[in-house]
Amino acid sequence: MTAHFFSDTAALTGRTLRHVTRSMDTIITTVITPVAMMLMFVYVFGGAIDTGSVPYVVYMLPGILLMTIASGISYTAYRLFTDVKSGIFERFQSMPIARSGVLWAHVITSLVANLIALVLVVGVAVLMGFRSGAGVSAWLAVAGILLLFTLALTWLAVIPGLSASSVEGAGAFAYPLIFLPFVSSAFVPTGTMPGPVRWFAEHQPVTSIVDTIRALFTGHPVGDDIWTALAWCVGILVVAYGFAMTAYRRKIA
Repeated sequence: MTAHFFSDTAALTGRTLRHVTRSMDTIITTVITPVAMMLMFVYVFGGAIDTGSVPYVVYMLPGILLMTIASGISYTAYRLFTDVKSGIFERFQSMPIARSGVLWAHVITSLVANLIALVLVVGVAVLMGFRSGAGVSAWLAVAGILLLFTLALTWLAVIPGLSASSVEGAGAFAYPLIFLPFVSSAFVPTGTMPGPVRWFAEHQPVTSIVDTIRALFTGHPVGDDIWTALAWCVGILVVAYGFAMTAYRRKIA
């Protein structure tokens, strides 16, 4: 049964990956907004923001990476919505394949597409002067956190992908996620914010994730931020997965 699940998921993942590789414009579109924001913040606002000894491009890159992921998962919801509306789900249900393999194919495709987008954004950041003395273990930790965050948001994207009534609705849920880094420590220190905004910024998930990645990039101690970041990622993943599977069972019932 397990081998059946893995072989079916691999075949279905190949199908969704082909859709992505045949329309690379989706990945390019995913990258455009974060890169434009990075250019604007570094070259327009960067000189007015005091980040101490840390170059501003290093300071704000973690937030840009999270924006890239949030932008990318909107296409996951779109691709899933398209499959649902085209009737492909019903056709798959009539075939002797693992039912959950359909969802996992979209999830794995999201991870691959977002990985490509993240590499492109980091490449642009390097051209803009980003440098990091982080060792291999620190880079692996960054990759692990970004992968976990992508997985959590991808399962979140599955919910509107299955339940939205329009293609616009399927992708629109990602907009608040894209702008959430603006009310965090991603671009400016939270100490500069007024009381209520500062409280929200310091207690929402993006800040702990950003602070952890930034510390890993700069070689500073991560402290308790890493545990808070992991707790947020795992918590979002568990809740999103539960709601996504509930929506899926209702859809195929």
